[in-house]
Order: sequence, then C-alpha cells, then structure tokens
Amino acid sequence: MTHAKRIAPSILSADFTRLGEEISAVETAGADWIHIDVMDGHFVPNITMGPLIVEAARRATNLPLDVHLMIEHPDRFIADFADAGADYIAVQAETCTHLNRTLQLIREADVGVGVALNPATPLSAIEWVLGMVDFVLIMSVNPGFGGQAFIENSLDKIQTLRALLNEQGRTTLIQVDGGVNEKTIGQVAGAGADVLVAGSAIYGSEDYADTIRRFRRLMAATDESREK
Repeated sequence: MTHAKRIAPSILSADFTRLGEEISAVETAGADWIHIDVMDGHFVPNITMGPLIVEAARRATNLPLDVHLMIEHPDRFIADFADAGADYIAVQAETCTHLNRTLQLIREADVGVGVALNPATPLSAIEWVLGMVDFVLIMSVNPGFGGQAFIENSLDKIQTLRALLNEQGRTTLIQVDGGVNEKTIGQVAGAGADVLVAGSAIYGSEDYADTIRRFRRLMAATDESREK
C-alpha cells in the first residue's frame, strides 16, 4: 500500500541553544513531523532529552511530535510524554518484557503507537503485534548517536516488512531512522519507507528548505521509476 512520504527532522542534531527557532525553521522549510530521540544512558550509550523538551517543542510547532523512546522501562514514562504533547510514541521492542502491554499503554494514552527495531533484531520479534501499531521504526544504524553511516542490509529489512504489510493488507507506516541523507534517501524510500527521519543531513545543511526539497525530488524520482 502506498502512502504519502513524510520527512521528520530529528532535533537531536539541532542547535539546542535556540531549539524553538530550529523547530520552527524546519516546519517553515516543509517538514512533516518532528522526531525526538529520547535516550537514557542505559539502553543506549547517550543521555538526551525528556518530557520537558517535548513540552517545549509542543509550544514551538503545530507539526506532529514523533517521540522515540530508547530507554529501559518505557512503561513508566509513556504517560509523561503523552501529557507533554507527543503525538506518536515508539518503544524499542528489545526493552519491553511484555511488548503487548506496553503498546496497549501507548494506545490508552491516546497517541499514535510505534514499535522500533535495532538493526540486528529480526522482524519476527514484532510479527504478532503488527495489528497493534500505527508504524514500525526500522533503525538503520545502532542507536545512540547522530551522524552514523547507513547500514546497507537495512534495505532488505524494509523491503521484507513492506511485503509483509502489503500481504496482510495493513496500512501500517514504515519509518526509517539512521544515516538517511541525500545519498540514501532514494533507496530507503524505494524500499518501502513512508517516514524518513533525518538529523544531521537537514540540520547540518546550510538551507533547510532546499535540503527538504531535494529530498522530496529524490523520493519522487524513486516512486516514478518504480511505476514504469
């Protein structure tokens, strides 16, 4: 099933001394979602932001806030992030002892439900919860830091997941995060991704609007070549 492609700049790569301006800038530049990476220093080797940043981001934009919890014991914090203004919350399948229960907690918080997989985690880990989620986040780098190189075999994983979702007739979105830039975005979109997360590729560029326009052209060219 074909969805409109969405671009979600990751504020992990933004200038935090003027975060509100950076969020507004990518909204003006044509972004679709704002991606917020939450790391706790346990599941991943970095500590980033919490509900207060989500609350501040909510005041800075009308775009959907896409919150990715790369944390241990995510159940304890789902309500806090939902109350702070998250529109979507994704949890890592690897951190959830009872994944169904965690996804149900997100649904009960009245936000979009996502499940994320690390590069080495097989799709079979989420096969039985696909009916519970609005999107699946395929990590195409090992989480923890921005600016990493794209892991090539992630394309096979995206293609396999897209085929599975199509076979089951699901409208579930595929989000991809990690190493998405001008060189890889066409391949990722062509493999079946719907939501493309980009951090340093956008926030490290001189002109956010021009970068997002180029990304859209590359994604559109991929769609056109598939249709021929």
